[in-house]
Amino acid sequence: MHRVLLVDDDREVREALGQSLELADMVPTLAGSFIEAKDHISTDYDGVIVTDIRMPGRDGFHLLSYARGIDPELPVILLTGEGDIPMAVRAMEEGAHSFLEKPCAPNELITMVQKAALARREVLENRRRKLEMESGDAAARMLFGRSVLAEELRRRVRTVARANAEVLVTGESGTGTPKVAEVIHLLSAAARYPFVKRAAASLTVEGLTEALAAAKAGTLYLDEVSLLPSGVQFALHDILEGGGGPARVIAGTTRELEAEVAAGRFNAELFYRLDLMRVHIPALRERTEDIPILFRTYVAQACEQANLPEPEITQETIARLMAQDWPGNARALMNAAMRFAMGLGDGEENRSLGLSEQMAEVERSLLAEALRRHAGNATETAKALKLPRKTFYDKLSRHGLKAEDYR
Repeated sequence: MHRVLLVDDDREVREALGQSLELADMVPTLAGSFIEAKDHISTDYDGVIVTDIRMPGRDGFHLLSYARGIDPELPVILLTGEGDIPMAVRAMEEGAHSFLEKPCAPNELITMVQKAALARREVLENRRRKLEMESGDAAARMLFGRSVLAEELRRRVRTVARANAEVLVTGESGTGTPKVAEVIHLLSAAARYPFVKRAAASLTVEGLTEALAAAKAGTLYLDEVSLLPSGVQFALHDILEGGGGPARVIAGTTRELEAEVAAGRFNAELFYRLDLMRVHIPALRERTEDIPILFRTYVAQACEQANLPEPEITQETIARLMAQDWPGNARALMNAAMRFAMGLGDGEENRSLGLSEQMAEVERSLLAEALRRHAGNATETAKALKLPRKTFYDKLSRHGLKAEDYR
C-alpha cells in the first residue's frame, strides 16, 4: 500500500483528502503544518508528500525545500489555490514532482499520487539494489534474487567456495554458469590469484597445461566441459589424479553429463572427479518471483553502461515479464532489459505458454512477491491482496507456496 504525508492547514480539506486516499487503499499521515510534517520526512520514507502551498508560518515552498534537502528524489505534490499557478510552476522548477489545483477531484489526486508512489518505490528499490551490490560478499553483489531458490544458491556457493575440491556447476543455457564459477573463486581463499576461463570445446592438451599455469594458485574454469575433446579429458583426469597442481578446477555444463557418460562421449572417471562438489543453478521459470529485481538490475546496468536515463518500469511491464517462460533464462532477460533500456521494446520475448498458464505464472509470482513484502505473515498478505483466508491458502497450495519460507 502507498504511504502519503498529507499537509494542509485547513482541517476539513485535510480530512476530506485523507479519506479519499484511504478509500483508494493508501495510508495517509495527516499534518496541519510544517512542524507537524517534518519529523515524518526521511531518506527512507517510502511514500509521497502532498502539501498545500499557502500555509501560515512555513509554507509549502519551505516544506519542498526541506524535503529536497533530506532527499532530492522524494516526490512532493503541491496543492494550489486559484491564482497560485505561477507559484506552482516556479516550485516545479525547484524540484516539485507535480501540482494540482484545489479543489481537486479525488480521482485526479489518486492517479497523481499513485504515479509518484511508483516512482518513489523504484528509487528506493534502486538504492537497495545498489547498496546490496556494494556491500556484502561476492554472492550478495553478483547473484541477484530474493526467492528461496536464490537464497539456497548463494548458500551453496558460499559452502563450496570454502572447500578446495573440484566443482561442477550445472544449469540450463543462459542461467550463468561462468558467473557462478567466478563467484566461487572470489569467495575462496584463492581470490587473490587469477581466475582463468577457457572454452572446453577448443582446448588442446597444450592449452590445458598453459591455462593451469596461467591460473597459478587461482582457479581454472572450463566452460561447457561436456565438449572437452577426448584426449584432453584423459589429460585432465591424469592431472587431477596426480594432485592437480596449485590451481583449482571448476567445470560448467548446460548438458546432463551423466547422459554423456552413458553415451560414451565423456570420460566416466573424469566426471566423478569433477562432480566432487556440485552447484546447480535453477532455471528462471522456477523462480519467477526474482524476475522483477533481475530485470530492474539489468536495466540499471544497461543504462549506466550506455549513459542513458533509466526509463520507468511499470507494474504492467513486470506482470508481462513474469508471465513468460524465459527458455533463455537470465541471459534472455538481460537482453530484453537492454532493449528496454534503449527504447527498442517493452521487455517481452516470444511466449511458449498458453493464456491460462501465463495467468497462473502471474498469480504465483504476485503471491510470492506479496508474501515477501509482508515477511511471510499470511494474515497481512491475504489482507493486502483482498483475499478471504481460505481462498488465499487454496492459492498457496495450488502454486506450491508456503508462507513460512518467506519469514
